[in-house]
Amino acid sequence: MSPSATWADATLAAALLALDPAGLGGAAVRAGAGPVRDQWLALLKTLLDPAAPFRKLPGHIRDERLLGGLDLAATLQAGRPVAQRGLLAESNGGLVLVAMAERLPTATAARLAAVMDQREVVIERDGVTQRHASRFGVVAFDESASDDEAVPRALMDRLAMHLDLGEVSKRDAFDADADAEADADAAPHDMADARARLARVTVPEEQLHALCAAAAVLGVASMRAPLMALRVACAHAALAGREEVGAEDSTVAARLVLAPRATTLPPAEAPGPEPELEQEPPAEPSPPEDAAPPEPQDDETQPEAEDSPAELPAGAIDDVVLQAAVAALPAGLLARLKAEQAGREQARGAGKSGAPQKSGTRGRPSGVRRGEPRGGLRLNLIETLRTAAPWQRLRRAALAVADPRRVIVHAEDFHVTRYRQRRETTTIFVVDASGSSALNRLAEAKGAVELLLADCYIRRDRVAVIGFRGRSAELLLPPTRSLVRAKRSLAGLPGGGGTPLAAALEASFRLAETLRRRGETPVVVLLTDGRANVALDGTGGRARAEADATAAAYRLRGAGCAVLLVDTSPQPHPMAAQLATEMQATYLPLPQAGAETLSQIVRARAAGAAAKRA
Repeated sequence: MSPSATWADATLAAALLALDPAGLGGAAVRAGAGPVRDQWLALLKTLLDPAAPFRKLPGHIRDERLLGGLDLAATLQAGRPVAQRGLLAESNGGLVLVAMAERLPTATAARLAAVMDQREVVIERDGVTQRHASRFGVVAFDESASDDEAVPRALMDRLAMHLDLGEVSKRDAFDADADAEADADAAPHDMADARARLARVTVPEEQLHALCAAAAVLGVASMRAPLMALRVACAHAALAGREEVGAEDSTVAARLVLAPRATTLPPAEAPGPEPELEQEPPAEPSPPEDAAPPEPQDDETQPEAEDSPAELPAGAIDDVVLQAAVAALPAGLLARLKAEQAGREQARGAGKSGAPQKSGTRGRPSGVRRGEPRGGLRLNLIETLRTAAPWQRLRRAALAVADPRRVIVHAEDFHVTRYRQRRETTTIFVVDASGSSALNRLAEAKGAVELLLADCYIRRDRVAVIGFRGRSAELLLPPTRSLVRAKRSLAGLPGGGGTPLAAALEASFRLAETLRRRGETPVVVLLTDGRANVALDGTGGRARAEADATAAAYRLRGAGCAVLLVDTSPQPHPMAAQLATEMQATYLPLPQAGAETLSQIVRARAAGAAAKRA
C-alpha cells in the first residue's frame, strides 16, 4: 500500500476506535515519536466522546495504581483501611494510552488483558474488596527498533487494528487533499449519531461467513480476530449511516483486522464462479431466417439477474472480502514468516541473556515476599508499612500509645524485595571440517558462523567453537566473549578427513553440561552434512558411525539442550534432517539460512531453553 493509502486507513481506524473503544479493544500503532503519530493521536482525541476518559499508563505502574487497592497514606492517617480506585477503573468507557508498549512488563500486560476480558476490576487483598466496571480500549504505541522488542502477545491479540505508520511521511499526514475523503464521514458532529446507530446494526449471515472464511484462508488462528473484524464492520456501517453490514463494511474489516494478522498467503487462484463466466459459450447453429423471434422473457429476466444481489454466486462475497485483505498484506510476508516460524512462540521474552533466576541481592526487582532482612536481603519499606497500616488502631490501643504519628511494626509485617537476573548464554558452534564439507561448503559454513558470532557479540553472549574432522573432535575455543579469538579459531580450521559426528556430539554434550552446572544457558549450533563415517572410538564404518551418532543425539536430546542443525550439504540431505529429528533440533538447510534467519532462530532457541529452565 502507498503511504497515502496507509494514512487514509489510519484515519479511518481512528474514527472507528473513537466510535466504539471498548468493543474494538483498541489499536496497536507501530510508529516512533514524531509529528505523524501526534497528528493521528490528535485526530483520535477530536473524534472521541468528550465525556470519555483518556488515561496514560506508565510502564512502571504498580498494581495498586493500576487495579486499585489500599491507599497507604490515607490508611496511615485514618488508622483504618482506605481503598483507592485504580487507573483501569477510572478509564471506564474511554481509552488507555500505552507509550513504548514493547517495554511493557509481561505481568502488567497480563493484568491489562484480564480486565479487558472480564470488563471489570476485582480486588480482594490487603483487607480491601473492590469491584468496578471497567470497559475501555487500549492504544499501544510500538516504538521497537529491532525484532528483539515486541508488544506482549496477550495484549496484541485483544487489539482489533494493527497499524504501521513507519512509511507515512509528514507530508502525507498533513496533506488535506490526501485524507479529506477518508475523514469526510468522520466529522465530530456525526459521531454522536453513529454511536446511537451502532446498537441497531444487524449482520447478515453471508457477511459473517465471508469474514470467517477470509480469516481461515489467511491462516489467522486466533478466534478473537473474526469477532473483532465483525465489530469493526458494524462500526463502519454505523459510521456510514447504515443499519446493516454490507460488503463494503466487511472489506474494510478484513483490511484493518485480518490482513495484519495473516500468517499464510492464499492460493494464487481461488476457486470460484469467475472462470466459468469467462469461458466462451459453445457455438450454436444460427436460426433459419423464417424462424420465429425469441421470446422476450429471457431478454427481460437477464438484466434483473445481473442487477439483483440475491442472484450473486455464493462465494462472490467471500472472494471480495479476501481480495481486500490480500491487497493490504504487508510486504515481505513470506520472508518474515519463514524467519519466525521456528520460534514464534519461544521468542516471547527473548532477551540478551539466558534463563532468568531468582536472587535476593542482585538483578531487577520482581516483587516482594515476607521475610526478615537478613543475609543481605533488602527490606522493602513500602510493603512493610502497607502490611502494618490496617492494624495501627488495634496495636496502639493494646500498647496504650496515644501518638497517632507513631507506626507500630511487628516482625510478621517485614517484607523483603525479590530480584531476578538472567543467566549467561553460551552459544557452542560445532563445525564440520571433514573432507565432504571441505569439498562442498566449508567456506560458506565459516561465513555463516562469523555472522552469528557478530550477533552473539551484540547480545553479549559467550561463544565456544568445536571443530571435528579426521577421527576426533577438538575444542578450538573455550567459552569467551572475544570475537577476534573466535574468528581466528575458525580461520585456522583446516578441512579434510573423515566425519566423526558422534565424537562432536559427545564433546558438545560435555561442554553443555559443564555450562549448565555453572548456571549458564547453552545453545548448540551444529553445522554439518550429517554423513557420519567415523565411529565414537575412531574406527571407520558408516553403519556403526551412524548408530553412534544417533545414540549421542539421543543423549543430547535427553539433556534438554537447545540445538540448531544447519545442513551444509549442496542440497538438503535426508540424513541431516533425520539427525535433527532424533535430537529434536531445529533443522535449517544452509541455502535458506540467511544471516537474519540464523540469528532469529538462535535467539528463539535460547529463549526456549531459558523458559524451560525457568
